[in-house]
Amino acid sequence: MAATLTAPTMPRAPRALDGYRPYWAKRFGVAKFLPMSRTEMEQLGWDSCDIVLVTGDAYVDHPSFGMAVIGRMLEAQGFRVGIIAQPDWQSADPFKVLGKPNLFFGVTAGNMDSMINRYTADRKIRSDDAYTPGGLGGKRPDRSSLVYAQRCREAWNDVPIVLGGIEASLRRIAHYDYWQDKVRRSILVDSKADLLLYGNAERAIVEIAHRLAAREPVEQITDVRGTAFMRRTNDPSAEGWFELDSSEVDLPGRIDSHINPYQTTSEQAAEQGTTCAKEEGGDAGAAQGHVQPIRFIPTARATGRLQMPPRERTVIRLPAYEQVKSDQMLYAHANRVLHLETNPGNARALVQRHGERDAWINPPPIPLTTEEMDLVFDLPYARSPHPAYADEQGGHDGTTKIPAWEMIRFSVNIMRGCFGGCTFCSITEHEGRIIQSRSEDSVIREIEDIRDRVKGFTGVISDLGGPTANMYRLGCKSPEIEAACRKPSCVYPGICSNLQTDHEPLIQMYRRARALRGVKKILIGSGLRYDLAIRSPEYIKELVTHHVGGYLKIAPEHTEGGPLSKMMKPGIGTYDRFKQLFEKFSEEAGKKQFLIPYFIAAHPGTSDEDMMNLAVWLKKNGFRADQVQTFYPSPMATATAMYHSGFNPLKGLSREAGRAEKVDIVRGDRRRRLHKAFLRYHDANNWPLLREALSEMGRADLIGNGKHHLIPTYQPTTDGSYQSARRKNSTPVGIKTSVAKPAGKAKIVVPGAGRILTQHTGLPPRVTGAKVAPKKGR
Repeated sequence: MAATLTAPTMPRAPRALDGYRPYWAKRFGVAKFLPMSRTEMEQLGWDSCDIVLVTGDAYVDHPSFGMAVIGRMLEAQGFRVGIIAQPDWQSADPFKVLGKPNLFFGVTAGNMDSMINRYTADRKIRSDDAYTPGGLGGKRPDRSSLVYAQRCREAWNDVPIVLGGIEASLRRIAHYDYWQDKVRRSILVDSKADLLLYGNAERAIVEIAHRLAAREPVEQITDVRGTAFMRRTNDPSAEGWFELDSSEVDLPGRIDSHINPYQTTSEQAAEQGTTCAKEEGGDAGAAQGHVQPIRFIPTARATGRLQMPPRERTVIRLPAYEQVKSDQMLYAHANRVLHLETNPGNARALVQRHGERDAWINPPPIPLTTEEMDLVFDLPYARSPHPAYADEQGGHDGTTKIPAWEMIRFSVNIMRGCFGGCTFCSITEHEGRIIQSRSEDSVIREIEDIRDRVKGFTGVISDLGGPTANMYRLGCKSPEIEAACRKPSCVYPGICSNLQTDHEPLIQMYRRARALRGVKKILIGSGLRYDLAIRSPEYIKELVTHHVGGYLKIAPEHTEGGPLSKMMKPGIGTYDRFKQLFEKFSEEAGKKQFLIPYFIAAHPGTSDEDMMNLAVWLKKNGFRADQVQTFYPSPMATATAMYHSGFNPLKGLSREAGRAEKVDIVRGDRRRRLHKAFLRYHDANNWPLLREALSEMGRADLIGNGKHHLIPTYQPTTDGSYQSARRKNSTPVGIKTSVAKPAGKAKIVVPGAGRILTQHTGLPPRVTGAKVAPKKGR
C-alpha cells in the first residue's frame, strides 16, 4: 500500500452545469449553427475559436447528436466553438481550417463506434453510413478517434487534445479488438491525447474548459470524474493514493468472495452481517469486503476485521496491458473488476500499466439532475443538419439526406442510462445504470418546438423514449442503497425489491403529449423492457391503445436458459406474459397489432441445440425473422470478455481446475452461419446447411414436409441471395429465386386492406419486387 506522503489530487465534488461564471466570449451571443468555416466565423465576429470539435459524423444540430450537445453546452458557457465534421484524414490541413483553437481540440468518432459503423458482425465492409449525407460510406477512417487525434497533434502540437464519445469511452483500458482479434492498448496510448472523457461528458467537459481557460496546464487536470489520462509509473503526483493490487488472480492470502450478481444487495450485506447503507466515514460494502476480485495488504483493527482505505483515496491496479494481452483469464478478471467499479456512489479509481506509464481512470461522472438534463435539452438547437449539406433547393430531403437524422427528426429523448445490464450491450458502460430523466415540461417544450419549427412535420412524433422506452423516472427506492449497490443489473435474474417500477409519470407524460394541439400521434420506437412493463398493466394498456403503430419492437433475444443467463436477460415466460397483455389490450382497443421480437445468434454460451430449439419455437409461433442480428463483440462489454477469454466474468474466476465457469464460444464462419441460419430457417438458401447440421445433431426428425417439421426434404432452386431489411447490406441477387413447391402447396397471400406487414409475424412477406398476380375484380 502506498505511503501517504502528500495530499492526493482526488476527484472533485460535482458542480452544477450552470454554476460557472460565463467565459468572456459569451458577448458574441448564440450562433444559429456552430461554424464550420472561417467565413461563418467572420460573420459571427470571431477572430478565432476557443474550442474546435472534430467529429466523424456530419454536423446535425440536434440533441440526439453528441457533438451538437457538447458544442451547444460549451457555447452556453460562453466559449466560441467550431465544428470540423468528417474531415479528410489523409493530411493535417483539413484540421487547420478554423485556425488554432485557443483552449483545446475535442475529438470523437461520432455517435457510433467507427468500427461497428463500418463493418458488419461478419467483418464485411458496409456500403453505407447513416451519419453521412446521402448515406455514403467511407467518409471516416477506421478507429476515427485515434486518427483524428493524431492529425490534430500534427496540425498544432501545443494544443491539448480531449477525446470523447462512445468509441473512446469503450477503449479507455486495454480492450479486445474483434476486428484484429487481439487485445489493443488503451486508446489514450495510441492517440497521444491529453485527456479522455467517458460516458455522458457535459459535466466533465464544462469543468475542463473553464480550467483551461483559467490557464491551468492540462497535465495538472487529473481530478475530474469521468476522465482518464496517462501518468508515468511512480509519478510523484500519485503520492497519497492507497493502491489495491488486482493484477493477479488467486494469489495466496485473503481474496474476498466474488460478488454474486444473482443476489440482491441486501442479501449480500446480510451474509456479511451488515446493511446496505453507507457507514459513517466509509462504505459499508467496502468495509465488509464486498470488493472483489482484489488482493491487498490488510491492516488489522482491534476487532480483527479488515481496515479498508477511504474510497476517495483508493486506486485499484488492474493487470497490466502486457499481461492481459496474452492471458485470457487475467483479461476476464480485469473486465470483471472494471464493471464492479461503475457505480458513481462507490466506484474507485482504476489504473493499468502500459509499458512505463499508467492509464489512470477516475471514478464515473455524477449523473445529471433533472434540472441539468432540462438545461442540456433546452439549449438552442437548430434541429437540422448544417446548411453546408443542403441540396439545390436548400433542403435535406434529396441526395444529401442524412439517414440518421431522418430517423430521429421527429423523435424526443426523455431519459438517459439503463439498469438492465445486458452483457452484450454498451449502454450501461457508457451512460451508466442510474436513470437520468428530463422533466415533463421540458419534454413537452421539445414536442412543441418540433411541431412549430421542424420542416415536414405531419403531426406524428416517431418516438418518445431513450435507451429503453419505459425506464423514465425509474430507480432505486433508497439513495443510500443505490450508492452502495454493486449489482450489474437491477432486473436480473429478477426485478430487485429495491427498484421503484411505477410507470405513472410516463403514462401522464404520454397523455399530456398526445393532447397537444397539432399532434396527431405519439409512437414509441425505442426498445421496451417488457419485464418492467408487466409490473404495470395500466402502462401496457396505455401503450397498446394509443402509441403502437401496428407493431412494437421488443427483444427477448433468445428462448433458452443457457444463452439468456450469459446475456442477463429474463426467461421467455416473461415475454409470453407480456404478449398476452399486449394482445388482450389490442383486442379491447379494436386494433390488429403485432409484436416484433428480436433475437441474437451466436452469442457466447449458445449451443447449436439452443439455436435449434429457438428455430423450433419461431416456427411454432409463426415468426419468420427477416432481420437477423449476429453477436457483435463490442469493446469492454462483458459478453466480449466471454468471447475472448472463454470464461464467465459474472462468476468467480480461479486458475484451479473446474473453479472458473467456461463458456461455449461460437467461433468460425461455418458455426456462426449455422446459428444465423437457424434464425432464418424459412430461407431455402439455408436448408442444405441446416439439413447437414440436424443430421449431425441426431435431429433428422425435424426434416420433412409436414407442418411440424422445421425444414423440408425437397430443395428448390436458389441463388444464394439474401434480402436484408437494410437493402444495401443484402447479398446481391444473381438471378431470381425460383421456389419449386410440391403440387398443391403453392399459395400466394395478398394482404387485405389495412393489414400491417411486419418482418417477424408470419404475415405475408414484405414486398421484394416479385410480381404478384392481381386478384379478380381488382
